[in-house]
Amino acid sequence: MANKRISILFPKFDEIQYVPMSETACHDLGLDTLCKTLTSDTKEQRYIMSVLSNTTDDPYVASFRQEVFADILGIPELRKRITELFDKLEFMRSFGGMAKKTDEKLGIWYLLHRLDELDDYIKCVESMRECLSDDRIKSEGLISFRKHIEQIYEDSCFAQMRKDIGELKVKSSEIKSITLGINVNDRFEAVGMGLISVNSKPFKKSGIVSNFADAIASKNPIKDDTEWNGDMHYHEIDHAVNGRPMAFFQKGMGFLAMRSTPFVESKMRETIINLPDDDGMSSSTFYLEKVMNKMLDTLIKRLRDTLSKYVDVAVRDITRLIPEFGYYIRFAEFVEKLTAQGFKLAPAKAVSEGETSMNAKGFYNLKLALSVENPADIVVNDLVFDKQNTVYILTGANRGGKTTVTQAVGLMFALAQGGISVPAASFEYVPVDCIYTHFPADEDKTVDLGRLGEECVRFRQIYSDCTQKSLLLLNETFSTTSFEEGYYIARDSVRAILRKGVRTIYNTHMHKLAFDVDEMNSHSEGFRASSLVMKSDGGKRSFKVETARPEGMSYAHDIAEKYGVTYEMLTGE
Repeated sequence: MANKRISILFPKFDEIQYVPMSETACHDLGLDTLCKTLTSDTKEQRYIMSVLSNTTDDPYVASFRQEVFADILGIPELRKRITELFDKLEFMRSFGGMAKKTDEKLGIWYLLHRLDELDDYIKCVESMRECLSDDRIKSEGLISFRKHIEQIYEDSCFAQMRKDIGELKVKSSEIKSITLGINVNDRFEAVGMGLISVNSKPFKKSGIVSNFADAIASKNPIKDDTEWNGDMHYHEIDHAVNGRPMAFFQKGMGFLAMRSTPFVESKMRETIINLPDDDGMSSSTFYLEKVMNKMLDTLIKRLRDTLSKYVDVAVRDITRLIPEFGYYIRFAEFVEKLTAQGFKLAPAKAVSEGETSMNAKGFYNLKLALSVENPADIVVNDLVFDKQNTVYILTGANRGGKTTVTQAVGLMFALAQGGISVPAASFEYVPVDCIYTHFPADEDKTVDLGRLGEECVRFRQIYSDCTQKSLLLLNETFSTTSFEEGYYIARDSVRAILRKGVRTIYNTHMHKLAFDVDEMNSHSEGFRASSLVMKSDGGKRSFKVETARPEGMSYAHDIAEKYGVTYEMLTGE
């Protein structure tokens, strides 16, 4: 059971290959901003990013995640209880990690104190078992996890743990005193120690010096054996005696002179004189713990190994799912909040290869939605990827929404393949093996090659990496040089993309590239490019896309008329 990997995010982990998106692509899509919106915890942000940025084109994974998310989103009380339970279990991870990192032996007192926490763990497993028994749970992932919890619960190891912990808690709570034995040599130097008994009753206070005298007096001779007969008395450590255990031993046992006596060395000095020198009770407990650990070394090791075994078998199997549940819970809270504000989000539907590789209706840019107060201000669009529309050449006015639409499509794929509801009325798609982006680079990254050189090198690498199953998003690529140079490079690049059949959105100000889609299609077999236009309404930006010939000069003419800079308006003719 311990070797079985349970995951509600990565099913069939050993059978499915994941391809990581580049850090640049994640930034271009706005995934870093999204993660910071979901949680302020940097560890959670990194984990969510790692899930979203590692992609696979296997539709089973996307569907598996979508079902789990539907359960967690649809059953709020399940989220609440799971969160509470994992908060209680979090300490187990630190215990397991500490046990592996330190070479120091864990003391008996520390291990006994862990019993309370392990007892809480037992209760958590029982509560989780009850929590996951909700009949509304339908996803394969949560049902498999429930079966795993059932297996742990019924496993003989877990049953034995419940029994052991219960007994240890009872026994440890009954300990009231410990009897130690000290062997001495002919000079009355301590040469060895041993545990006589662990008792359920405390010793009664009496004079320790008189007790010692009585023990060696003729009326109570020295015993021939070491069996404990209960006759010895007890003297409580008194804070009034200088507040230190060392002072107690010095005064109570008459060893004050030993500190300056030359022949008193060896075990006596080590045992009596070198006691911790701080507050009374805490120091005595510390010293007693050192003595106990030394005498109970085998028992402590056995107890530590037993507890570690329980942690290995059960705790780590469960606690490593904490970030996975956290991933779904953060997104569920996020989706609930957006839905309550009036934004539409829909479960995506992953399909296998077909004529249509994406059909998005009523989609919008999620990142844009985060900065808009009124959902009615969001402009939604429809878009289809198929063999007739494999590459879109997207044109339109500057600041007309081209980049927003391009980014929106990438975000939908990332969210959908992460199992999360997407910002759209509906979204059906064939999963991609990776998302590649080619957005303008920062100035400091183009010093050596120049802007055009950097763009060419980066595009060549992206083209080499992407496949027919990828998604490629190009934003003003090859626009940093003259129009003629940029156009010829862009045209050859589109033809190469068509040859691979990569789903692509290429937004550009080079309207001629969109005008020439028919010519580029004539060189392609099976896949075709289309002109996609950000529509204008009398020179106004509508932020709506439509498959059509580029507006080009007509859009410029509308702008010219609006601001009175046509030839006729300027000359008055």
